[in-house]
Amino acid sequence: MAAPAAPVPNASCPRCGADFHCGVHDEAGCACTRLTLSAELLARLRCEQTGCLCLGCLQALAAQDPAAP
Repeated sequence: MAAPAAPVPNASCPRCGADFHCGVHDEAGCACTRLTLSAELLARLRCEQTGCLCLGCLQALAAQDPAAP
């Protein structure tokens, strides 16, 4: 039996440039939906970014967020 294929990247992170797979339309949903980001951080990201960020960048920003829940 062959190993399952790795997800095909369909986006590039505008923050770090890494290719990643946005799973928003996947059956299990995107991994980013399991992160908790403060309202302030979400507002800032909506103003500063034009697309989805990779999970690594979102995790790093969440960890640095002083308003994190």
